[in-house]
Amino acid sequence: MNEIRTKAHPLSIALAGLGTVGVGVIELLEANREMVEARAGRPLRVVAASARDLGRDRGVDLSALALESDMAALADRHDVDVVVEAVGGAQGPALELARKTLAAGKGLVTANKAMIAHHGLELAQLAAANSASLAFEAAVAGGIPVVKALREGAAANAIERIYGILNGTSNYILSTMETTGADFADVLAEAQAKGYAEADPAFDVDGIDAAHKLAILAAIGFGARIDFPAVATTGIREVRAADIAQARALGFVIRLVGVADCAAGQLLQRVRPCLVPTSHPLAHVTGATNAVVAEGNFVGRLLLQGAGAGAGPTASAIVADLIDIARGTVPPPFSLPAQDLAAMAPADPGDRQGRDYIRFTVTDRPGVLAEITAAMRDAGVSIESLIQHGRANENGSEVLVAMVTHEGLERSVSKALELLGGSESLTAAPLVLPILRD
Repeated sequence: MNEIRTKAHPLSIALAGLGTVGVGVIELLEANREMVEARAGRPLRVVAASARDLGRDRGVDLSALALESDMAALADRHDVDVVVEAVGGAQGPALELARKTLAAGKGLVTANKAMIAHHGLELAQLAAANSASLAFEAAVAGGIPVVKALREGAAANAIERIYGILNGTSNYILSTMETTGADFADVLAEAQAKGYAEADPAFDVDGIDAAHKLAILAAIGFGARIDFPAVATTGIREVRAADIAQARALGFVIRLVGVADCAAGQLLQRVRPCLVPTSHPLAHVTGATNAVVAEGNFVGRLLLQGAGAGAGPTASAIVADLIDIARGTVPPPFSLPAQDLAAMAPADPGDRQGRDYIRFTVTDRPGVLAEITAAMRDAGVSIESLIQHGRANENGSEVLVAMVTHEGLERSVSKALELLGGSESLTAAPLVLPILRD
């Protein structure tokens, strides 16, 4: 085992990846060196690095570093205490490096949310078995210290619910639709042209990125074994400008929200577009910002908000983890020792009470509203309001019908939609957006 050197010696760091994040770590350590080292109680030195193209000019001086073409070799170096993984990917080289680093008893700091969501329990167990530090503040919400806030700041509380806006790209798209009145496809194309969204935006707009982060937060907040496959995920592709306009008229905005709560030892984890009351703090989170809310039984509601991505915020979170390792103050990665994490069964969402916004795309003919309301009646869904929008297209064959339900069981709404399944009146699948409670 490679033991961390005493405070009389520098903490020696290897960087796997010299992209924007890896270079950001070097730049931050140079810019804030005196302050960082004073807080760490010892020098922090980057001594080695790896990258695909070692000869490319990255605007920082790499001449003093040992450069490795194979990043797995960083874990074997005797002059390295901690490896920072800034490559990404749930599998492949990043996971190989993580396993090798922890098995060698070295610290691992990573911004890799996908790897932690899929393999976090295994890596936590490996870290514990080898007395190594595993830290991943940068994997959730960029520079917002939400992991530390949940794991340490709120450690005296029973966390009742964790939720938030966990993906900046989706939030940018929805808030831009809100201000411009444009539809999803047009705003996505604009976001891609500006570099805010990837050429393949699926991880962002389909909710996968947010689901990775939610699974990590749920494990920390509830002392659970991380269970990414149990996160029910719905993205924002089906949200229309008409839905956003109707939400505004009702006193709401639409946001992609990840929600996790735990009751009777059962864990509910979901990522879905929601109607958020304008009185709620999340309603005012716009652009590419992230925000996380945690509700504790004594502390009440905590809101953490800030930049969820980018070289600076991510580097800030990575170096904060390095400072903790230098101090020797890294707690168990998921709040509890790995062997004490609970295997929680997924909760049945049908048991949950709530209100919903439901939008139907229907043929423009008599009897459609009666068919919809009859299905709601038969399923036990109480309708608070019902609105028929203007014609959805030029030939006038379709219209949008939207309703808001009273408080009720989710399984009742599911039953109503089952009753309407196969109806010739519906020309598209209904869109159900839960209303976030204030």
